[in-house]
Amino acid sequence: MNIDWNKLTFHYTETDYIVRAACKNGVWERPYATRDKMIPIHAAATGLHYGQECFEGLKAFRGVDGKVRIFRMEENAKRMYHSAEGLLMTPVPIELFCEAILLALEKNIAFLPPYETGATLYFRPLLVATTPDISVGPGKDCEFVVIPTPIGPYFPNGFKGMPAIVNRTVDRAASQGTGCWKVGGNYAASFRASEVAHAMGYECMFTDAKTHKYIDECTASNFIGIKEIKSERLEAKGWEYITPRSNAILPSITNDSLMTLAREMGIKVTRRRIRVDELADLQEAAACGTACVISPLTKVVDPDNNITYIFGDKPGHILTKLYHALQDIQYGRVEDKHGWCTIIE
Repeated sequence: MNIDWNKLTFHYTETDYIVRAACKNGVWERPYATRDKMIPIHAAATGLHYGQECFEGLKAFRGVDGKVRIFRMEENAKRMYHSAEGLLMTPVPIELFCEAILLALEKNIAFLPPYETGATLYFRPLLVATTPDISVGPGKDCEFVVIPTPIGPYFPNGFKGMPAIVNRTVDRAASQGTGCWKVGGNYAASFRASEVAHAMGYECMFTDAKTHKYIDECTASNFIGIKEIKSERLEAKGWEYITPRSNAILPSITNDSLMTLAREMGIKVTRRRIRVDELADLQEAAACGTACVISPLTKVVDPDNNITYIFGDKPGHILTKLYHALQDIQYGRVEDKHGWCTIIE
């Protein structure tokens, strides 16, 4: 193994083992590690024909104290369970999910980057229906796989922002659809818009599929707005953390963690529908997720209305404070009062 930890990006780097477990007739086998990275799957599998698959993403961190911390592993297990239920798949038991992640870490511990690099070991759990059946209906047999890979810091040159552009031409997910589950089809549906935005140098801000007036997600991440609260005399009274409430977006574990930290900082937290034109009322804005933690927005362009909302080239101080607060927990620089981290000595 010869890895330059400082040159890792958010792309796949092969490790020694993946971890697998199969479910046949409703019974799960124990997870096991294998060097074989290929999944044998029947050509008629319902996961291939009807999109019966879901996945997750979580990280292990080498802490400042040398200990390994896996961040909110059980929450990822619960979210995959919920996704599987939504697709009428046989869910991976929470205990089995966690056992598989710990085994993947143990068998690939040499690929966990050192603390000083800011890089991490990322796990991509995948659940796919393997029942061979071309009739339209859910398959019950499944294959569960955990794919580990070391990844670099999202901001290799420091905590920086990015621009976004509002999209009203492509719907990532519909209300009452699959948007609240982490299924591949949601991401495939976004490519037509997100790839165009990326080619222009922007992240893609998706709007709701019904009216296109409200913010849903920013590419594949939840959206955060920071608003200054003022009195009737326009005196500053504090800050408000605003994030969309929608049944068409994925419940972000990172967003949930940041909301908890914001409340502890005395910041008001609000989940509600956010109109695109409300960007004018915000002092800071960002996308958030596992990969980036927080990715501040420097500006948001709304081409349909010929408006650009400016947030500045440098991350705002509230987002910066939240970003470092969460990273400090993940890297063991402060006490984990919430028990979010599974610590391996």
